[in-house]
Amino acid sequence: MLFKTLCPYIPSSGLLARTTLGHRSFSSIRASDTFLAGHSGPVTPRTTFTMSRTPQRRLDHLLRELTPAIASVGTLKLGDITYEVPAAQTPSRLARSKDLLDINDAVNLDNLHFLLQKYLLGQDAFLVSQPGPYARRLALTFASVINAEYEYIALHRDVGETELKQGREIRKGGNLVYVDSPAVSAVKHGRLLILEGIEKAERGIMPVLNNLLENREMNLDDGTHIIHPQRYTQLESGNSLEHGHNFVPAHKNFRVIAIAAPVPPYPGYPLDPPFRSRFQSRFIDPVASLTALRAAVTSPTPLNSLYTNLRNLILATQYASESRHALEAISRSSLPPFPQTALAKLSSLVATFPPSASLAPGQLARLFLTIHPGLIHASFQAWAMLSRQTDEAGLGELGTPSMSSQDEEIGLLGYRISSIKRVDERTAEATFMLPGSSQPPVVVKVPAGPKPLRPFPFEGKLEFYPTNRFMGLLTCFLQAHALGWDISLIPPALPSTASTSTSTLVRVFGQILGYDQEVVHMYKELGGRELIMRRKIQDGGATTWEPSPLIEGAWAGQLLHLSGLDVIGSTAGSLARLIQDREIELWENKRIVSDASAEELAAGELTVAHPSFRIISTASKSLPLKDWLSDEHANMFFPIPSQPMDHREEADILRATGCPPSLVETLLSFAGKYRQSMSEDNVLKNRKLGTRTLVRIARRLAMFPQDDDLNTIISRSLLAEFLPAMERMNLDTLLAEANIDRKTPVFNANAVVEGTALVFPGATSSGESVPQTSIPLFDASQDVDGVASHVPHMDHFYDNSLQTGLMRDLAIDLEVLGEHVVLLGNQGVGKNKIVDRLCQLLRRPREYIQLHRDTTVNQLMYTTSLEGGVLQYTDSPLLRAINFGRVIIIDEADKAPEHVVAIFRSLAGQGEMTLSDGRRVRPVREREGDIAVHPNFRLILLANRPGYPFLGNHFLQVLGENFSAHSVTNPDQASERKLLEQLAPELSQDLILRLVGAFHDLRKGYESGVLNYPYSLRGKNIGFLLGFTMGADKPEMAELINLVRHMRAYPEDSLGDALRNIFDFDIYKPETIDRLAEILDHHGLHVPHLGLEAAREAAKKNVQDIQFEPANTELSEPKEGKHDDKEHSGGNTYAGGTGGRDTAGMGGRGGYKRLYKGGDIKQVPDALKDSVPEHIKEKAREMARQELKRRLEELDMSASEARGYGSLLTATQAHMLSLHDLLEHLAAKEEERVWLKRQTDGELDDSRLTEGLTGEATVYKRRGMEKPELGRPQIKPKRIRFIFDLSASMYRFQYDGRLQRSMETAAMLMETFDRLSRKEKYVWDMYGHSGDGPDIPLVLADKPPTELRDRWKVVEKMAMIPQYAFAGDYTVEAIEHGVNEVGKYDADDWFVIAITDANFGRYQITPEHLTHAMKRNPKVHTALICIGEGAEAAWITKSLPGRGFRVNNTADIPTVLRSILSTMVER
Repeated sequence: MLFKTLCPYIPSSGLLARTTLGHRSFSSIRASDTFLAGHSGPVTPRTTFTMSRTPQRRLDHLLRELTPAIASVGTLKLGDITYEVPAAQTPSRLARSKDLLDINDAVNLDNLHFLLQKYLLGQDAFLVSQPGPYARRLALTFASVINAEYEYIALHRDVGETELKQGREIRKGGNLVYVDSPAVSAVKHGRLLILEGIEKAERGIMPVLNNLLENREMNLDDGTHIIHPQRYTQLESGNSLEHGHNFVPAHKNFRVIAIAAPVPPYPGYPLDPPFRSRFQSRFIDPVASLTALRAAVTSPTPLNSLYTNLRNLILATQYASESRHALEAISRSSLPPFPQTALAKLSSLVATFPPSASLAPGQLARLFLTIHPGLIHASFQAWAMLSRQTDEAGLGELGTPSMSSQDEEIGLLGYRISSIKRVDERTAEATFMLPGSSQPPVVVKVPAGPKPLRPFPFEGKLEFYPTNRFMGLLTCFLQAHALGWDISLIPPALPSTASTSTSTLVRVFGQILGYDQEVVHMYKELGGRELIMRRKIQDGGATTWEPSPLIEGAWAGQLLHLSGLDVIGSTAGSLARLIQDREIELWENKRIVSDASAEELAAGELTVAHPSFRIISTASKSLPLKDWLSDEHANMFFPIPSQPMDHREEADILRATGCPPSLVETLLSFAGKYRQSMSEDNVLKNRKLGTRTLVRIARRLAMFPQDDDLNTIISRSLLAEFLPAMERMNLDTLLAEANIDRKTPVFNANAVVEGTALVFPGATSSGESVPQTSIPLFDASQDVDGVASHVPHMDHFYDNSLQTGLMRDLAIDLEVLGEHVVLLGNQGVGKNKIVDRLCQLLRRPREYIQLHRDTTVNQLMYTTSLEGGVLQYTDSPLLRAINFGRVIIIDEADKAPEHVVAIFRSLAGQGEMTLSDGRRVRPVREREGDIAVHPNFRLILLANRPGYPFLGNHFLQVLGENFSAHSVTNPDQASERKLLEQLAPELSQDLILRLVGAFHDLRKGYESGVLNYPYSLRGKNIGFLLGFTMGADKPEMAELINLVRHMRAYPEDSLGDALRNIFDFDIYKPETIDRLAEILDHHGLHVPHLGLEAAREAAKKNVQDIQFEPANTELSEPKEGKHDDKEHSGGNTYAGGTGGRDTAGMGGRGGYKRLYKGGDIKQVPDALKDSVPEHIKEKAREMARQELKRRLEELDMSASEARGYGSLLTATQAHMLSLHDLLEHLAAKEEERVWLKRQTDGELDDSRLTEGLTGEATVYKRRGMEKPELGRPQIKPKRIRFIFDLSASMYRFQYDGRLQRSMETAAMLMETFDRLSRKEKYVWDMYGHSGDGPDIPLVLADKPPTELRDRWKVVEKMAMIPQYAFAGDYTVEAIEHGVNEVGKYDADDWFVIAITDANFGRYQITPEHLTHAMKRNPKVHTALICIGEGAEAAWITKSLPGRGFRVNNTADIPTVLRSILSTMVER
């Protein structure tokens, strides 16, 4: 113990003085022993001993007299303070960490002195420290110095009142027992309470402790009341403690040490002022903590210039960050300070692996990423600053962390593992060499597992390629392992790369060290407690706890792979103490410590982690690095930056599939360009093209060489059909550049069952035929019950070429290649029916689950029931499918929360899933309780296309590349005609031809953004029409078939009547109705009325068909008429009547304008209308013109101006509606409700039924607003700036429409933002640039144009400026200015979108200029639309992937800008 070092005269025996009565020591009588016999529900009074008041008081007094004061074990002298160190009452609660701080360090002593001062004053202390282990170790060191027992709570978002007060357990026999939390144990027994992570606790949780902190009082759930010890003494001395009192004195030695990171600059919740006021604060100097943790490293100080120079750079960076932070808020564009453990890692690394005299530039860059992984997503300016500092420090050039050549050694400091051999049962000897150096090899003993070591160097046929890249990363793993650290493999910062061999690296690392490996797949619903332990109900109804796989792995010395640790956010920080110190709190006062005696271990309260225990964490790659790669993560692990495969390695893997080399090269050429085109802004819209997808394509090409249409295969894999317009244009360009041309679609004949196979006849194209494809039918003997009851059946299915081809592709993926499938499509295209038809033909049993917004992970695994006080779990259809080898359809996958769908990622990719009841799904059964994945098991996920208007989630990103992607499109026109002719033979072929053509154009209108709804042919339940099929679909038919059914059933109804069934949804969208009318007219389908007119026409015809003959038909002249609130018919006195004359109204004649005030419309005969004299008609027209003029004067606009602005709106009205709907949808989605767990009311949460049995209150869930992840800002406006080119060339070359289209785009934006219902969600402005300057204001952020005339003036100004502008270009300066201004705004996202027609060569604008301007502030997302001469610069899209766009046709400007804005804001 540390206090022995400070107090050398303390007796070595350290025996604790205890006075006993009978056979039980008083120190072992605990308040937590309270229980209620035979009671299993909520409790009020406690069971107590029956004793009169006076004898009870006398006995208490006698016990105090007999109990001597706690013996002192020595005297502590710390500076000017002398303290008698007491003996511990419960030695198992003493600090036992092996990582305590050096008490000879002056900074540590100063901090310890402060804590001792506060302790003696009876005050609680608050340590404000940057993330890292130093503050926790300081608190534990202090506890060790004063020989104080301690309790510890790691705070996170799931900590509630139960964890801070008392929990409940049901013991054998039904006894309900209250178990004290660490906080209550500390206050009762006079221990230190260490609260770490205050900034992570949700608001409202910490006030639970306020009264305890200030007054040492707390009401407990078992009915007892903790009160201040002085007050307890007063009550006792005054004979005020009645018989059966429930008061418990707080121990006088109880103290609290709270630990938190400062907020800001670090993410978290700010301190609650009442909570803060109860502490005495101490700021932990970051420089001191860096050096102190380095001093704690057992290795000697490395006398090496590399270490010295890097140490100085790290400390200088810290000082620089502090001086800047004192002046302004933290800036993301600066070089961030290094994590707290950076020097400790660097010191041990350099001491164990002596570096060469100088490091290569790439090795130096990778070293920086290892000790400071946040640099991976740092800005360009941060890297530039770091490069300058390394050069000035004499460290040499700072290179790129990516491999510069295939022969480069990427092991840390240039080392490479050369051999591994076993030393004993749990130890191996690893030898590292430094290639090209005369330095002797480094031999290190490392922990190992109990299994036989996989031979190394590798022998025999390998399942991977041991390239320099792979061996380098494996070396990094082994070096981190040798240093005693757990490992975090950090994915590349680029959104799309080749494979990084994540799973293979982890597996091979475990094999060469003989580890027993365990994979735990993370999902968002996992709480901090579930990571450590889980509740269990024993036979008889008693509750207990059992260790999680993580704790079991710690005890057994396993290699634990935490897969997808990023998805649980800040909750991962609750594992920091286990990872850094190998200590953690368990249930009911149990604790894992780093050191304990055999006697203490036998007592059961203490356990130790096995020295071989190691953790490797990997990320899901579905979240941006900046959202989870924090300082806390960097301090917990030894980060290893991953390296993607290079061209050669990826080519070797693809060629190994048997794919022709020429196709492999074509694939890789395209993949390289496609990956470069991906950016952070469009990653959600584009599907990644990784190595796994390329392997899937290569296997397909190898097994079916006739399917050599690369364009179709790649487009299908990337779901090109559902990409936004801009991304689709870029994809087509990339395919053309790679010479991957589109081929003529083939005709697929209907599939037939022949013997034991499903045969797809060879497809034909251009007179050529290809071989047929045979797919084996399912063997019924493998699932007799499933074949009997779970094979879909339908009597009729109208085959067509397109869907037959899709069924063939699905059959190949599912039955031949063994892939899992995701199937996307619009509504009504028959996704379910196609899959059911395929399962019927293959005789494949299938299960079905439909997801929705309330689906939870637990519901996907099993259903829970309570029988006889014992929880019973019934396997879900998913687990049945896994067990029996069935196909399972996961319908509406896009409607469930993304974190729920994410569990299918590991199930499809590795055949693994961790159930919350402790069971595991594994490819093969490894231990009792495992569920082995049947070889026939297949997942089919069905979903609507991504994006608006389907209101689904971006679930594809969380699935990764583990599914083969397919899209379901509407059949071609010939197939549609064939289907409808079979469905309604009595309809003329000409009418069917026109209907099919019209609906084809309607779908094209949706794809181009002109219409907002994807009109379809087939409904989901076409089987309802064509025959019976088992399934869970609702009777929902789609548009064209429903239309034909109506016309067939009711031939007397007109086409207009039938079309109302489809188009009445759009009745208040006149622009859409006009577009629909144009399409119908184009195809010769003449409908007199659509939309509102059709509805009123029908009402007039069917309900209000009243022929009104006015008594007086004389006309005078048009007039307004008198206004009142009554209904009038006929006459010429009142305005707003019907069937009248002269006045403004409806259904009459001779008036100058229509005016409707409600009521039935009395329509005069058309003959009377036609008889109105011409001079009266002219008078009416003149009055209408005067009225229009008056309205325009009110708007301060002329008629020509109104027409001009109206033409601008007309040109972009469809885009305007689409953009408006999207922005409204995003605003609504931000307020979408989710399940909030651990509530005191709502619906019972089936995952907390055990807690409900014990009487806990927080066992409910209810819908509510999701709280943002820790570190993410509260929802604020999105800040957007639009920059238009108003240079002279816009006027000079306006003949191509560039200026007109820019004005139309500006009008579209202004009208869209003005129509939003939640205008506060977007703060936007509009600027121009010309040869006169970069910042010409058009619309100011604080003064958006609210009136029509104001918006007209903006576009009028845009038209005028280019006419008078001087020659020149300020594109770069305008972008720089926009980025700077937008970045200053307090928003939750920032965007700058610019348009330019600059001739880049003429004005000497280089890619570097634009890149620097657009990336100067990494938080601001930028896009540049190049038109005119600017579109001729081919380097735009290559130098600015995902940011630069070339638009050759100026008519596409509104489309492109709408697409870019949609992509940006919907990230």
